[in-house]
Amino acid sequence: MKIKRMHHTQNVFPALLLCTLLLLPSKSCSIRIPKGSSSTSSSLSTTTTTLQRIKSSSCSTVSTQLTIPTAFSVPSSSSSNSESVPAPLKLKNLLESEMNGTRKDPTPILLPCCYDGLTARLVARNGFEATFMTGFGVSGANGYPDTQLVSFGEMMNAAMTVAEGLSSAALEMNRESGVVRSSIPCIADGDTGYGNAVNAKRTVFGYARSGMAGLMIEDQVAPKRCGHVSGKSIISFDDAVQRVKAACDARDEYESLYGPGTGPLVLARTDALLATTTTAQNEENDDGFDEAIRRCLAFVEVGADMTFLEAPRTKQQMIDYCSIVPKPKLANMLEYGNTPITSPAELKQMGYTMAAYPLTLLSASIKAMQQSLDLIKRGESTDDMILTFDETKDIVGFNWYAKEEDRYKTE
Repeated sequence: MKIKRMHHTQNVFPALLLCTLLLLPSKSCSIRIPKGSSSTSSSLSTTTTTLQRIKSSSCSTVSTQLTIPTAFSVPSSSSSNSESVPAPLKLKNLLESEMNGTRKDPTPILLPCCYDGLTARLVARNGFEATFMTGFGVSGANGYPDTQLVSFGEMMNAAMTVAEGLSSAALEMNRESGVVRSSIPCIADGDTGYGNAVNAKRTVFGYARSGMAGLMIEDQVAPKRCGHVSGKSIISFDDAVQRVKAACDARDEYESLYGPGTGPLVLARTDALLATTTTAQNEENDDGFDEAIRRCLAFVEVGADMTFLEAPRTKQQMIDYCSIVPKPKLANMLEYGNTPITSPAELKQMGYTMAAYPLTLLSASIKAMQQSLDLIKRGESTDDMILTFDETKDIVGFNWYAKEEDRYKTE
């Protein structure tokens, strides 16, 4: 029998949801916990606590029309309680509600960044409205620095895993609440597009098929690197604009094939600020800020849905960026990075639409695992570092699996 491969976006989401269930164990089993498992449980505990702190800082309004357990809090939304919309359209509606003031929240849209299925599930279960798949996190989880050692194919696999994690969390929350909601939208890190402008177009199509609501395309020279480390270089102004234009064209072409609202939104990023090689650096402008603004404006002109000026060093630069560049804007809250860590409320006052927390979950997990490993090495108890086994099982999906198993049990 010849099996036809699925390429259409309308087939992707059901497939992702089905895969979520099929990839779980096929029958109940007795689990023996190895010593090293303390680190995983500790990481889960720390990550959950970290997400709660990020969320509590926003004072976000959560719908009170439903009686839902705390673990399954559903964020407020301007959309209907019964929804079935493509992920890009859901993200677009969310951004528009923030821009036009109908989203009644004192903070921008908060984006704790995920990098695998587990962190995606945690973000969704903690009631956030959207998330961002961080390339730094995907690279780190694979044992590499964020210097584009991870390939497009590996990033695509990560996007599929994140989409499955978000879908499984949505299924659980829907069953618990009795209200049908699609999974929260995710913006994926598209790096440089993995080649020239034509490669960037393929990256857009690939992430669209993976279920991503948007993707970020940046103007660094490949291989790119984290925007807060030394040695980053950028391509020319004209090449950068063409790269972003190609991504926007791919978005529109995808929609022409699969329908309105299916093309992933384009987040155009510039690293012109403090890049080591840029034509922007001259005697009058030695940090590249003017060039960064110039590029953001050009990205908007060719169709970018959102912009991201990476690594501003002062709050004044952040304010100037927001006051000059139109459309939704992203703030990158990287702890101990170059940008001043600013409260969500102040970011909104500056004019930011979204605030990403790119390394908080990864860094918190690493710290918890290192501490747990140290305790194991010293022969001491890890009880204070970890969740209970029942809590860990619930977070990774065992309780949901048991309920699904009962639904299809035969006599």
